[in-house]
Amino acid sequence: MNLRTRRWSAAAASSVLAAVLAVAVPAAPAQATIIELTSGHVDVLDVDHVAGGPIVVRVGDDTGSTTVYRDPSTVVFAVPAAANVAVPSGSAWAFLGTGGYAYVLPQTNTAGLLWAGWDTTGVASGALQFNRVVVKLTDVQGPGGFSVFTASGGTPTVLFDSGNGLPDSLNVNRNTHAHVNWGFDVAGTYVATFEVSGVRTSNGQTVSSTEEFTFEVG
Repeated sequence: MNLRTRRWSAAAASSVLAAVLAVAVPAAPAQATIIELTSGHVDVLDVDHVAGGPIVVRVGDDTGSTTVYRDPSTVVFAVPAAANVAVPSGSAWAFLGTGGYAYVLPQTNTAGLLWAGWDTTGVASGALQFNRVVVKLTDVQGPGGFSVFTASGGTPTVLFDSGNGLPDSLNVNRNTHAHVNWGFDVAGTYVATFEVSGVRTSNGQTVSSTEEFTFEVG
């Protein structure tokens, strides 16, 4: 073999090896862009379902000029220092911890904070039995208690509370758009897991979707 042949053989072998490695080692998947929502209207759980289809749970982001539906895994909900409030006295408020203060995203629209709730208007009429979904809080990872509640006349109604055992379940009618209070006992990062399920009217089959929602508090 002459020198030219040896050089060509080495170059060819190198090209073949590079091609094999390119096939054998797949490119790393692109990382999703994380969006932090800081203030304005947002539906933490935006639920959609049509007859025969899956239950779809997304974040309905209305913080900008137009609505954007986002994968919950790409969203962080900011709960800033301005959300830190004194916990009212009385045993009815004990679910917000024993520190005297808690962080709360309020059920009323408040400047500088997220106005957070849920929306089931995307659930088709008659697609699910009783025209409702079951929203279940199955897990919370964080430094303190997490709760969802309403308040009227100074009296709270607790809908979900990680401090007294999970899971907690709530029946929500289709075509509901509601705002609630989101409470956090102390500052830190919380990951709340919600499962949304329903029973198909057509065949009695249960369909569900489970998503994690991240809140950065303090």
